[in-house]
Amino acid sequence: MRLSHKIPETPWRARNTWAVRPRMVVPLFGGLAAFGFGEGLLVQSQWGASPWTVFAEGIAKHLEISLGWATALISVVVLLAWIPLRQRPGFGTISNVVIIAYVLDLTTYAVAAPHAVWLKIAYVLGAVLSIGIGSAFYLTCNLGPGPRDGLMTGLHQRLNVSIVYIRLTIEAVVLTIGWLLGGTVGVATAFFAATIGFSIGASLNVMERTLSWWRS
Repeated sequence: MRLSHKIPETPWRARNTWAVRPRMVVPLFGGLAAFGFGEGLLVQSQWGASPWTVFAEGIAKHLEISLGWATALISVVVLLAWIPLRQRPGFGTISNVVIIAYVLDLTTYAVAAPHAVWLKIAYVLGAVLSIGIGSAFYLTCNLGPGPRDGLMTGLHQRLNVSIVYIRLTIEAVVLTIGWLLGGTVGVATAFFAATIGFSIGASLNVMERTLSWWRS
């Protein structure tokens, strides 16, 4: 499948990051919920998690709080780092902090960890698909970047370093710290890193094709 290299124009795209309209609520909240659900599935596979969730696992263990609360706490700290970078949050940024953390917690409580290998594989594949679809809907809302994406773009603008290197460095650092704190790193972590870009690109492409068909 051809991957999309741009964010398609959608009926729910906001004019600015605080111009929220009723038609944007379902794509925004639904996309963030899908993202949080995918993160939860990855954790429940017990084969590892995404780098930031590995970091959150480590924090959760040491502070004796839930994974969702640890994720929200990290998001708030990252948002504070936006201040010297002169990044501005949007409605989607705040929604990102709340919804992803809540759904991640809910998923880890409600979805049982599997024992069968085939089911673990299904969890990992489902997680990457869910996060890809959720990211596509969230990105097309244009209501502000997530805390981690804002940190990445802010550092890119301030340091004038390739965004690829910025992202790789940030994720390598949080993954290492999370692993040292006791977070779970495994084959699912590597699979996520290798495939999530393709999942998002494919989801954006399907969305673009569907909207083109709908308009024709």
